[in-house]
Amino acid sequence: MTERTSLYAENLQRMIRKETISFAGDPDLTKFREFHGILKELFPNIFKVCEIKDFEGSLLLRWPGKDPSLGPVMFMNHHDVVEATGQWTHEPFSGDIAEDRVWGRGTVDTKGGLWAMLQAGEELAAAGFFPQRDLYFESACTEETTGKGADMISRYLEEQGIHLEMSFDEGGMIMDDPIGGADGTFAMVGMGEKGCADIKFIAKSNGGHASTPGPDTPLVRLGKFMAEIEKKDPFKKEISPITEAMFRKLGPYMGAIGKVLGHPKLFGPLIKAVMPSVSSTAGAMLKTTLAFTMAKGSEGTNVLPQEAWVIGNMRYSHHQGLEGSLDAIRPIADKYQIEIQVPDPGQPSGLADINHRAFALVEEALMATRKDVDAAVPYVMTGASDSRYMDRICSDCIRFLPFKIDEQQLTSIHGLNENIFISELEPAVDFYKYLMTHL
Repeated sequence: MTERTSLYAENLQRMIRKETISFAGDPDLTKFREFHGILKELFPNIFKVCEIKDFEGSLLLRWPGKDPSLGPVMFMNHHDVVEATGQWTHEPFSGDIAEDRVWGRGTVDTKGGLWAMLQAGEELAAAGFFPQRDLYFESACTEETTGKGADMISRYLEEQGIHLEMSFDEGGMIMDDPIGGADGTFAMVGMGEKGCADIKFIAKSNGGHASTPGPDTPLVRLGKFMAEIEKKDPFKKEISPITEAMFRKLGPYMGAIGKVLGHPKLFGPLIKAVMPSVSSTAGAMLKTTLAFTMAKGSEGTNVLPQEAWVIGNMRYSHHQGLEGSLDAIRPIADKYQIEIQVPDPGQPSGLADINHRAFALVEEALMATRKDVDAAVPYVMTGASDSRYMDRICSDCIRFLPFKIDEQQLTSIHGLNENIFISELEPAVDFYKYLMTHL
């Protein structure tokens, strides 16, 4: 381990050791402000050159550029994390350095990314670098809950009349065979994300005693409804321009099937039929998905519910949208006398343009700082990020973390034994430094 890498690992370790779990509705910001203190100690030069604003525990730093006529650029990574229950190999807030990794909640999601972008800025500021355009560093403490921090910050910038040239947030990462069948190592660059809404499906009746059940009680109707949704899959499949570009990039590495995927305009119907069998991730890129996640019936084991409900987490596609996706399932809901409510419609996301400078800059930075990446591949994220709020002030929001991870590390996000390879720290800093010096 080089001296540089050792210092990087120890600094990230300090950030991991500060527990910053966020809970919706919790007004206590003490731990987040204490975490800000750690950042100021680790990155004194960047905090010296930047103007700092605190939005209820979420941070916005502005590094003034030489030319105010140039559009500003934002770098984003949140500092709140999810809970860390269960049996961990290394304690979740130990920041242990072992087995050539840094262990702990937030190493991947996304204190690791926050550390890398601030470390890049710190080194440039220490060397006397001045950016050509304004650079913003944003880190929210609500990304894992309400998204309020990023929402407040984007509205503040909008009120100031500021429009970002581009932004860089968490999202896809570097992986081997990211969708199933692709022989190589690819940087998956998120160009946007599907909308995310929670939908409540309600079935009602007069209730009664479980000893004399009638037909089609609320839970039975909900069960039939869910089964039909899964069987019929009512959502429209479409190959978006971003997905087309993804297939063109990955096609040459996917053997015989790649010859089909590499020509989406020619083989569109076949691709729509084949992709769900390639992987669930690949299939989800083509359409809205609806996953049933919560349910409630009566309070007693011998009582028929007067009302039962299930919650479905809907990730709606850009081509169908929330209303179009709801319209697709309403006939099935009506068939089983089920009411639909939308307690949280989510925040729709735009799509960055693959032909604009932002994606090309990511490609350049990868080629300059990594020798193991076969290609930068655009895709539409199925998960959610704070970038959805920046879409109101930025046309090209890129969602990508410059870390290579394996399957275990991918599943550790919001799960057990989250960790990052120590060998990934240096190239991540170099990646962000390239971006900052080539804007």
